[in-house]
Amino acid sequence: MMRLSPIAAAAMLALTTSAMTPMTANAAPQADQNRANPLLTKSQLPFQAPQFNLIKDSDYLPAIREGMKQHLAEIEGIANNKAAPTFDNTIVAMEKSGRLLTRATNTFFNIVSANSNDALQKVQTEVAPELTAHSDAIYMNDKLFRRVDTLYKQRDSLNLNPEQAMLLKVYHDNFVHAGAQLSPADKAKLKEMNKEIASLQTAFQQKLLAATKDGALIVDTKEELAGLSDDQIAAAAQAAKDRGLDGKYALTLQNTTQQPLLQTLTDRATRKALFENSWTRAERGDANDTRDTISQLALLRAQKAKLLGFDSYSAYVLDDQMAKNPATVDTFMAKLVPATAARERAEAADIQAMIEKSGKDFKLEPWDWDMYAEKVRKAKYDLDEDQVKPYFELNKVLEDGVFYAANQMYGLTFKERKDIPVYQPDVRVFEVIDADGSPLGLMYFDYFKRDNKSGGAWMSNFVDQSHLLGTKPVIYNVCNFTKPAPGQPALISFDDVTTMFHEFGHALHGLFADQTYPSISGTSTARDFVEFPSQFNEHWALEPKVLKNYAVNYKTGEPIPDALVAKIKKAATFNQGYALGELLAAAKLDLAWHALPATAPRQNVDTFEAKTLASMGLDIRDVPPRYRSSYFQHIWSNGYASGYYAYLWTEMLDDDAYDWFENHGGMTRENGQRFRDMILSKGHTMDYGPMFRAFYGKDPEIGPMLKARGLTGHADADTAAPTADGPAQQPAGEPIDR
Repeated sequence: MMRLSPIAAAAMLALTTSAMTPMTANAAPQADQNRANPLLTKSQLPFQAPQFNLIKDSDYLPAIREGMKQHLAEIEGIANNKAAPTFDNTIVAMEKSGRLLTRATNTFFNIVSANSNDALQKVQTEVAPELTAHSDAIYMNDKLFRRVDTLYKQRDSLNLNPEQAMLLKVYHDNFVHAGAQLSPADKAKLKEMNKEIASLQTAFQQKLLAATKDGALIVDTKEELAGLSDDQIAAAAQAAKDRGLDGKYALTLQNTTQQPLLQTLTDRATRKALFENSWTRAERGDANDTRDTISQLALLRAQKAKLLGFDSYSAYVLDDQMAKNPATVDTFMAKLVPATAARERAEAADIQAMIEKSGKDFKLEPWDWDMYAEKVRKAKYDLDEDQVKPYFELNKVLEDGVFYAANQMYGLTFKERKDIPVYQPDVRVFEVIDADGSPLGLMYFDYFKRDNKSGGAWMSNFVDQSHLLGTKPVIYNVCNFTKPAPGQPALISFDDVTTMFHEFGHALHGLFADQTYPSISGTSTARDFVEFPSQFNEHWALEPKVLKNYAVNYKTGEPIPDALVAKIKKAATFNQGYALGELLAAAKLDLAWHALPATAPRQNVDTFEAKTLASMGLDIRDVPPRYRSSYFQHIWSNGYASGYYAYLWTEMLDDDAYDWFENHGGMTRENGQRFRDMILSKGHTMDYGPMFRAFYGKDPEIGPMLKARGLTGHADADTAAPTADGPAQQPAGEPIDR
């Protein structure tokens, strides 16, 4: 979730977190009338951190509802102010309003996503339409919009500084996008649409987590798990035991199509069963089947876009992003297809050859790719993932890798705070201290997978940075790494290491926020810009001095050998046709769903998906999309609708930036400070095109991206990226997800 203004917090629906477990018939929790609700008053903990030692599930619903009540009263006061509108009595007043609502929702939406239960899901279901109606009541308030519109028309004569001018534009754009200029009849239609969309997205979330949980593959014997390590088998046994299935083994699903264990499971029948459980998790014709929900959502979004004057929901969403329009995105992705398709074909041929070399007589299927790709990797690069994992112990990676890189680049230090209460025992909290010794903010880390936790990885805030409000950022990173069996070290893959650096890149973007106004602070940026700092931070995972500092064998204490590092780097571009292809396929699915016109009939999900994938020009059969439509939570519930391309767009930006670093001395404090000053601390105080050009020296280009993925030899001659400047803002209340 981004830095939220109070009005943005009002728009933060339950639908903007990730999938929840199924709703039960339990009633919403009732507040204890004999105790004070800790959410109703500002926390007295350091940095105003949430008082998880005091907060109960029953506190959220009354706090959110009281927050909406207070916020609406404040908004009515602003709208009905008899004095002529000024920046202070209108825009600043709105920025100051809704403190209780922001505090309650910032806390609630992380907990319902990271540590959910039946009671919290019931609250989520109840407040989703209420928050939607609350947001509509603000953005469709005619008196309030007239004040904002008056100021916007007078903006050139108001003597505003750049941050104030951007804030005014953001407010005006948000009102217009929310329907402030519609007729009364159309406003009423839009309000009903918004409520229905909110309810459908909440239903999708809850169905998906239940489907993902139920989709776990249960096997009876160890023999079916051949290829897994003793630790992995022990973890599967524990997962089954936790489900009341003593003596069996449970292979739980992550949110992506491919599952990590497919790389090592040698029993092909088990591999196929695990893949198919993943592929069909939400398409079983039961209560957790999401297809009907998806088809309704796509149609409603198209109708909403038409009502607001756009040809499609994609055009509506991209209007305030860096790319600006669907055509720009299509052109950008089309430039990536030739190199990707060529590499996919070459990789598939190598894998089929490896299957045959291994003495097997079958045609490559998606559930074979990871296992035999790993064999190809070992043959070509002599790199075995099992060789690597002993050097990546989670806590060592965090403290001596992620933190160390932040120290080398930005001078930050970290102090663990065991006095700060947490919402789950595995969570760790650190105070972040700036280079000058001043406190910068607070960080929570919640790394292990749980059945009541949404899939994926994300960053958000409990408390937003704002000089106006006198608050420093309180940020959390959430991941879904497999928890080791009791007494065993938490060994993770290099992909997991990269995820830790990625999410902490988001955290740095939030920690370095230096804005007066919360609405445009920190990560409150366009979806196709917000992933830039996080993906850029991934590069430091392989920086030699950083890698040597954290990659230490957990048994011997020996640093990772140079020969193994060389193998990791040499293999860095391996399987990139597949990696880029699954992302392109998912991004294309996203855009296709949201390019539907309002007049289109409701789609058959299976038919629509098959037709879309077949049109891409990639080898879709061997390289399925990273997310299938039915479990694509990014676009149906996490706020990435028509925005999944942003991972690729911002990869272009991050590789350009890293290319700049390589040409200017690499990882130095001076370069880190420049990146902090020109990118990480800017929030949404200026347009993204000029901001990026000021740092990079020119428009973004795809050349460094193709080079980084090892695809340069297959690229089109034209590597200039389509450029569309313009202001944009990250939609409020959405987790920065991965």
